[in-house]
Amino acid sequence: MMEFAIGGRLIGKKHKPFVIAEMSGNHNHSLERALAIVEAAAKAGADAVKLQTYTADTMTLDIDEGDFFIEDPNSLWKGTSLYKLYQEAYTPWEWHESIFRKCAELGLLAFSTPFDETAVDFLESLDVPAYKIASFENTDIQLIRKVASTGKPLIISTGMASIAELDETVRAAREAGAEHIVLLKCTSTYPATPANTNLLTLPHMEHLFNCQVGISDHTIGIGVSVASIALGATVIEKHFTLSRADGGVDSAFSMEPSELAALVNESERAWQAMGAITYGATEREKESLKHRRSLYISKDMRAGEVFTKENVKSIRPGLGLPTKYLDDLLGKRIGKDTPKGTPVTWDLL
Repeated sequence: MMEFAIGGRLIGKKHKPFVIAEMSGNHNHSLERALAIVEAAAKAGADAVKLQTYTADTMTLDIDEGDFFIEDPNSLWKGTSLYKLYQEAYTPWEWHESIFRKCAELGLLAFSTPFDETAVDFLESLDVPAYKIASFENTDIQLIRKVASTGKPLIISTGMASIAELDETVRAAREAGAEHIVLLKCTSTYPATPANTNLLTLPHMEHLFNCQVGISDHTIGIGVSVASIALGATVIEKHFTLSRADGGVDSAFSMEPSELAALVNESERAWQAMGAITYGATEREKESLKHRRSLYISKDMRAGEVFTKENVKSIRPGLGLPTKYLDDLLGKRIGKDTPKGTPVTWDLL
């Protein structure tokens, strides 16, 4: 689970979360819009923009019925064929170089999810710094081996995969040359619900596969992603668009720029808050110790008078004896004239 770098950006628990803005098909087949999404991601503070590299022909068959037609009443894409969906959603390969160049100009990392071996060869020609495997391809062992053979960091979404399937995938990746793997907890419903996210899987997955973990989050809002940091996530991926109102294949569960900016800020705060196991006053708290309660003389006292609850009180500030000594003090006599407002110390007895 040692830290490693993607394009010079260190990934690990000692570093702020690595936030990926997933463009997917939210460009709505406009290169101008795709470049605007990159600009918005950079302005929001994301670390990387991720594309998806495929064509309809590398994904499925051009058939409009049966197994190739989406009839699930709960699907965002009900009533279309797989082929037409991927025709609508794919990012033209000739756009990749322009999008990656814009990312570089704005200080963003850029990489992609390949869906077949030809996409890997194409992305290698663009010298991407890492690869992402989608949940629906996490059991495609041939693709896993092809990507792992590049030796570049490999981020794998784990949606739907059993422990046995993940074990096979991780073993295949490592045997093929992948040294740095991040497993992303993912719920493959669109959108996903927090109740179906099961973030407690993160530390278990980290321990089981001895790798870094993160989340590919399809829920609405930022709460789930921020919470994942407390359970060990070092990478957060969220779909991103300029405006959900503009529509698009993934717009319904994508973040808008203000939400991405909030995610970047709040996930970093969550990471900072993790800190270390510690008790007692921190360096910054030590000055506040004086505002604890302590024992003070609450009425002018003459030498020889007895300490009672009427002339000794537990009040702020904390410069007198700790309040736990009140019972030891009561009934004893003061040794000298002492004005109201004097902190109680043992030498007053």
